Amino acid sequence: MLLMLVAQTETISQFGVLIIKPWSFFFALLFLWAAFRALEWAWLRPRRLERLLRQQGLSGTAYRSLAGDVKENTRLNEEARRINLMPLSHDITARVEPLLHSTMREYGKHSFTWYGPYPRVTIRDPKLVREILSNKFGHFEKQKVNRFVRLLADGLLIYEGEKWGKHRRILNPAFHLHKLKNMLPAFSTCCDELVERWKNSVGPDGSFELDVWPELQNFAGDVISRAAFGSSYQEGRYIFQLQAEQAECLAKAFRTLYIPLHWYLPTENNKRMRQIEKEVQTLLRGIIINREKAIRNGEARNDDLLGLLLESNMREMGQNGKSDLSLGMTIEEVIEECKLFYFAGKDTTSVLLTWTMIVLSMHPEWQEKAREEVSQTFGREKPDYAGLNHLNTVTMILYEVLRLYTPVSMLTRSTYKTVQLGDITVPPGVVLGLPILFIHHDTDIWGPDASEFNPTRFARGISKATKDGQTGFFPFGWGPRICIGQNFALLEAKMGLSMILQHFRFELSEKYQHAPCTIITIHPEHGAPIKFHRI
Repeated sequence: MLLMLVAQTETISQFGVLIIKPWSFFFALLFLWAAFRALEWAWLRPRRLERLLRQQGLSGTAYRSLAGDVKENTRLNEEARRINLMPLSHDITARVEPLLHSTMREYGKHSFTWYGPYPRVTIRDPKLVREILSNKFGHFEKQKVNRFVRLLADGLLIYEGEKWGKHRRILNPAFHLHKLKNMLPAFSTCCDELVERWKNSVGPDGSFELDVWPELQNFAGDVISRAAFGSSYQEGRYIFQLQAEQAECLAKAFRTLYIPLHWYLPTENNKRMRQIEKEVQTLLRGIIINREKAIRNGEARNDDLLGLLLESNMREMGQNGKSDLSLGMTIEEVIEECKLFYFAGKDTTSVLLTWTMIVLSMHPEWQEKAREEVSQTFGREKPDYAGLNHLNTVTMILYEVLRLYTPVSMLTRSTYKTVQLGDITVPPGVVLGLPILFIHHDTDIWGPDASEFNPTRFARGISKATKDGQTGFFPFGWGPRICIGQNFALLEAKMGLSMILQHFRFELSEKYQHAPCTIITIHPEHGAPIKFHRI
């Protein structure tokens, strides 16, 4: 191709000397430079990094193509989904993360795989995980996020440096405990609607059966819609439905990540993702603009997440006595934070409550202990803030479910310079995989019963739950970037579980198939059909 380009643009002088025009020479150099950069990115750099990692004593899969281990991961996931975990077991790592499970079994706990042309080194030592997540010296950064992921959730989850600091500072007031206390009526209203709907399903014998997975997804969506948007929660419900569809589209898009420029391909899935993004942006923009006008006119109560966010944002911009837009968020940034409210707020709580009901159905003795505590604390009255904070047994159960079925199985960070991590010198351009699910199931950390349901391990608190006092519990992350909504999620889960326990006993249906799988978070692949008996 390069020779054809030159041949088409060369001339012969009157003396018979071949002359190449300057612009032709420039394009030839440009082509050579682009070809070298592509070769460096797709082959030379990955092979160089692989050699450096193996020199450190690490083992892992070999780098063979631009796809890395993405195709193999897809194959293993599809194979794992054909296997149901029967009899019932909490040892779910092989099904949820089959590539990681097989790699660590073959190459060791600290091994590496390939995410496209980038090596991903697995770090399972809790001390090193805390060091990475604490990021005390700024050595680590969030892994660069794919365009598809940004359609679902951007904002605080993705930002780095000063921008992250500004957004965290503006958002913090909305998640203070005393602010969450004011949102309890919204939680209670959604719980009432859920319980009443289930009561209406009760048959003549006082029992009924339903799949609680979609029910609790809708419940968590209603809670975040009311808590985030107050009186605009009906519009919020529709946005939640669109975001749920976006998550499904995102899971499909992950299968083609290794294809160059896959974002620009005119596939039906890509087009639908862009349509959803445009519609969500339009809806949220309208809600935010109307709320800002109401706040300025003194017509709005700022007791929901959006109101608290906008109030904090306006205060930040006007902290010097005059409005300075550079100190606050733009409307586009507020939109992204609202999208994140949905993704994190709905998904985290719905999976936590669903797995809690499944696990308590497997372990009825703990269901009765939790019901007895709720009954002693509230009787038949609605749970209140003070009482929810004193539910020790319920809290232990929720922690143990978060350990066994942690919502996000893997966190990642990347290096942008050479870093000493324990005995390993990690070069720049390496992804560090923090396999939270595997750490939560590690017998070296939790003891021989690591994959068994045992809430009493949290009886003396999180810091004393692990073997030898190691801190190996990371369901909401760690360090400065720990999930800002963890108190919101736990309070919502306590309220929902308490009201369900007040009105129903439950057990697994014969239709239930224990098949956890990852679709962003850990879902029950075949739903969660459960039998209820009204109390």
